[in-house]
Amino acid sequence: MVLTDMSNIEPNDANVDFSGLLASINPEISRVLKSAIEGKDISASDACMLLDSDGLEYNATVLVADVLRRRTVGDVVTYVVNRNINFTNVCIKRCGFCAFSRDFREEQGYLLPVEEIVRRSKEAWDYGATEVCIQAGLPPQMEGDLYVRLCEAIKAELPDMHIHGFSPEEVLYGSIRSKTSIRQHLSDLKDAGVGSLPGTSAEILDQDLRDKISPGRITKDQWIDVITTAHELGIQTTSTVMFGHVETNMQIAEHMDIIRNIQIQTGGFTEFVPLSFVNSEAPMFLKGLVPNVRTGPSGMDVVKVHAVARIMLNNWIPNIQASWVKEGDRISQLLLTAGVNDLGGTLINESISTSAGAQHGQLMKPSQFRDMIRDAGRIPAERFTNYSLRKVYDKADNEKDPLDLLEDNVEEIFGSYNKLIAMETYRFEHPRKAAERTAGA
Repeated sequence: MVLTDMSNIEPNDANVDFSGLLASINPEISRVLKSAIEGKDISASDACMLLDSDGLEYNATVLVADVLRRRTVGDVVTYVVNRNINFTNVCIKRCGFCAFSRDFREEQGYLLPVEEIVRRSKEAWDYGATEVCIQAGLPPQMEGDLYVRLCEAIKAELPDMHIHGFSPEEVLYGSIRSKTSIRQHLSDLKDAGVGSLPGTSAEILDQDLRDKISPGRITKDQWIDVITTAHELGIQTTSTVMFGHVETNMQIAEHMDIIRNIQIQTGGFTEFVPLSFVNSEAPMFLKGLVPNVRTGPSGMDVVKVHAVARIMLNNWIPNIQASWVKEGDRISQLLLTAGVNDLGGTLINESISTSAGAQHGQLMKPSQFRDMIRDAGRIPAERFTNYSLRKVYDKADNEKDPLDLLEDNVEEIFGSYNKLIAMETYRFEHPRKAAERTAGA
C-alpha cells in the first residue's frame, strides 16, 4: 500500500548521478543496482552479491534502497500502538535459538488464564492500543479450542481491537490439538476474530538449516502451507527472517525469494521484518548445541539485510520494518536511510527478545517513535495493523498519547517477564498432574 502520493517523483529522483556512481563500482554490483533502479526484480544470486558487498558497493546498495523506498512509500515512517501478550512460556519444542520457552517441569513456567489475557487487552485499549499481538509457547496437551476461545473472549470485550495472533507454528499446533485441518482451524480463528497472523517461526526457509537450529519445529513446507492458506482465506500476515546465526547470505537471499514468490501468488503479506539473532541466552550458543554459531549479525550485516530486502521485495511488499527491540533506537533510526519505512509497535510487554538478552526495553512510547522519525528528517504517522493511517503528525504537533503520560515505572504498571516467571499466581501445571491432583482430592 502506498502511504503517500509520490506521483510527482521522477524515476531517478534523489539528486544522485547514478550513472557516475554505478560506473565507479564493481560491474556486477552495478548491473544489479541498475536493474533495481529501473524497477526490475533482482534474482536471489543478485541479492547474495549485494549481501556480500562492502566498501563503495555497500554504500551504493544502501543508497539505492533509500531511493526505492522514497519512490514507493515516500517519507512517511509508521508505527502501531500495540501490546504483546505472550500468554505462556511453556513449550513442547526445544528450538536452539529460543530463550523464552520453559519446559513444563521447570519452576518458571506460566500460563495466563483467559480472563487475564482479556484484562491486559482492555488495559492496552485504554492506553490507546489498536492491536494486541498474541503469541506464546506450545503448552503440552493444550485444549484444542484454546486459541479460538481467547479470540472470542477478547472480541466480546473489545470488538474493535485488532487481534494479530498466532504464528504458523501455533496454527499448526492448534490444528493438531483441535483435530482439524489447517484450513479449518484458520477459518475458525478468523470467525473468532483473528485479523492477521505474525509471520514468525520462519527463521530461514531452508529445511537443512532448520533441522540444525530447530529440529522438530514446523517445516519449511508447513510454514508455506499455513501462510498461503491464510492468504487464501483473506487473513493477511507479516513475513520475517532471522539472521546472524549459522545461515549463509545465499540462504537469506533464497528466503527472500520464497517470500517474494508467495507475495506474487497471494498478495497477502503486509510487511517484511528482518530479525537479528540474539545470542546471549540462546541455548544453541550457550550450550554449544550447534557448531559455529555467530554472536549475531554485525552492524553492516543488519544494514545490508534491510537494504537488500527493500531492493528485492520493493515491487511486491512496500513495507520494510525495523525491529527496535532487536536493534535499539539508534540502529533502527539509521535503518530509515536503508530502505525502512516502519518501526513496528510500542509492544508494552515484549518478552521473547527480552528473555533472549535484548537490551532495548519492553516499551517504546509513541512520542519516542515520533522524535526518532523527525530527527531522521522523516514524517511520523501512527498506523493500523493493515497499514492504513490513523494519524500523520506534522512538525508542530506535540500531542501526548496516553502511553506518553506514563512515568518511567512501566514495569510496575504492566509487569515484566522476569516478574511474571517468578509469580506463583499463574504457575503452569501439566494437565496430567492436575488430573491426578483432582482425582486424589
